[in-house]
Amino acid sequence: MTTDSVHAGGDPHRLLSEVRALAHRVRLDQRVTWVALLVLAVVSFASIPAHWYSLHSDCAQAFTDGADACRVRGLDRGLYWLPALLLAYTGIAMYAVRVTRARGLGARVLPYVLTGVGLAVLSAVAWLSVYIYWSYHQPPTEPLPSWVMLLDRLIAPEGTIGVALLVLAWLERHVALLVFTLGYLVFVLVPINFGWGAKWGAETAFMPQHVINGGVLLLGAVCFGLARRWQR
Repeated sequence: MTTDSVHAGGDPHRLLSEVRALAHRVRLDQRVTWVALLVLAVVSFASIPAHWYSLHSDCAQAFTDGADACRVRGLDRGLYWLPALLLAYTGIAMYAVRVTRARGLGARVLPYVLTGVGLAVLSAVAWLSVYIYWSYHQPPTEPLPSWVMLLDRLIAPEGTIGVALLVLAWLERHVALLVFTLGYLVFVLVPINFGWGAKWGAETAFMPQHVINGGVLLLGAVCFGLARRWQR
């Protein structure tokens, strides 16, 4: 028995290169990037009608009464986003397991799925807490501090999607996905809406940002899907 792993006459450098190429190929076959982005894009676009139909506003009555502020509250974070994201991450996990097993590999998506589910639950709990609080208090007449709004966007469903994608980028050793996710988080946290819908009114002002966020995810799914086909 010998500890030499190189066969007689073999080139160690060539063998090392082949092992690295094989490891890289395995990582490529384990990636589910475009599928995850596509599923999340569908969930994001579907949130637009869900938010619209769950929206409750007392602005008309408040303006009639001469009040300085009114409430525009959506129930979609608890009624739509939580079950939608749970189904989305379950579907992504099932796809990853099925595809990687068909290729004789193991899926590495579980930490990403668990992170996504945990963040979705956290987002729903945070929303419920704030919703209950403002149900018994008058809304502020002054804008909230910028750090509060930034934190709100980070723990909102769109923000948790981006944080979970950072975990997926780490699992897949995917630099392109990391760059894409950082760009997506910029759109979510800033947010960047190019001034679209600025005068639409309180009840429809949410739509442009939802469309842009979903569009970024859909564009990412298309680009990563095409890149995956090219790599084959």
